[in-house]
Amino acid sequence: MLSRVVRPTVAALGRSFSVSSQNNAKVAVLGASGGIGQPLSLLLKNSPLVSNLSLYDIAHTPGVAADLSHIETRAKVVGYLGAEQLADALKGSELVVIPAGVPRKPGMTRDDLFNTNATIVAILTEACAQHCPEAMICVIANPVNSTIPITTEVFKKHGVYNPNKIFGVTTLDVVRANTFIGELKGLDPARVSVPVVGGHAGKTIIPLISQCNPKVEFPQDQLEALTGRIQEAGTEVVKAKAGAGSATLSMAYAGARFVFSLLDAMNGKEGVVECAFVRSEETESPYFSTPLLLGKSGIEKNLGLGKLSAFEEKLVAEAMGELKGSIKKGEEFVKNKK
Repeated sequence: MLSRVVRPTVAALGRSFSVSSQNNAKVAVLGASGGIGQPLSLLLKNSPLVSNLSLYDIAHTPGVAADLSHIETRAKVVGYLGAEQLADALKGSELVVIPAGVPRKPGMTRDDLFNTNATIVAILTEACAQHCPEAMICVIANPVNSTIPITTEVFKKHGVYNPNKIFGVTTLDVVRANTFIGELKGLDPARVSVPVVGGHAGKTIIPLISQCNPKVEFPQDQLEALTGRIQEAGTEVVKAKAGAGSATLSMAYAGARFVFSLLDAMNGKEGVVECAFVRSEETESPYFSTPLLLGKSGIEKNLGLGKLSAFEEKLVAEAMGELKGSIKKGEEFVKNKK
C-alpha cells in the first residue's frame, strides 16, 4: 500500500528537502527540553523545511534554544519558558508537535502514564486551540490512544475542531517494523515499507506484514513472534534503559520523519503517505491508524486497511476492545475536567 511513495528515510531527511518550494514553516515543539524534545528539535533545526523553531517547556528551554541556535542552518530558534510564555510560543505556528509528558519506567504500561500526561496534553492543546487553531497538531505524548481523543474534545470545546489536522504520531511502529523485517530478511531497512495500523499500545499495534514492500513471507510461528516484537518494542527499550527512560532517540527520529512528510505535503508535494492515529470511519473504532494521503490541508484521503490476511483480521478484531476503552477514557477525561 505504501509502495507508491518514496518514504522519508535518514538519507531522505537530508536529500528530499529541496523538493518543497515554500520552506518557511513555523514549527512549535511543546516539551522541547525532554528526552524526545531535544533530539527532535535538533532534527527540525537541521531541516530547510523549517524557518522558525519555537521551543516550549517548563524548564531549561532558554538553554536548549541557545545551544541549537548556534547550528549553521537558517531556522531561527526561540525558547519559551513556563505557562505565561506558552501563548507566545504558539502564535503563528503552522505545525505543533507535542512530545511533552513523563516517560515510561520498567513495569509501567503506556496507560499508567494516563493521569499525568492527559492533564499535560489537555493544557497544551487548549492553548493550541486558542492561539494557533489552524495549525497541524502532531501528538507524540502517550498514551496516544487516549491523548488524540483528548485533543479532539478540547478543540471541539473551543469550536475549532478539524479532524484533518489532528494526528497521533505512530510512525515509530512503522520504523520498527521496517527495521526488524530488514534485519530478518537481510534487506536495507530504508527500502522496506510496512503499514502499521490500529493504535499505539501493545496489541493495538498491528503491522500489516502481508502488505510489506518488497513482499516478504514468514512461517506462522515467526510471523507471530515478529508481530509480538513490534508490539512490545517500546518495552524492549524501557527494559534495556533500566529505569533511565523510554524510547527517545528512535521516537525523535520517527517524529521528525512524520513532521517532514506533513510539511512536504503542506508545501504541495504529491503522493506523501504516512500512517497516523486519527479520527476514522474505517473500522468500528472511532479512531484508528491507517495509511493517510497527506496534502496541503492535512489528511487528503484515508487509504484504509487494504486487503488483510486472516491473521491480520484476527489482530484487528482482538484490538477493538482495548482501543475503544482507551478512546472512551480520553473523551471522559475532557468531559469531567473542571
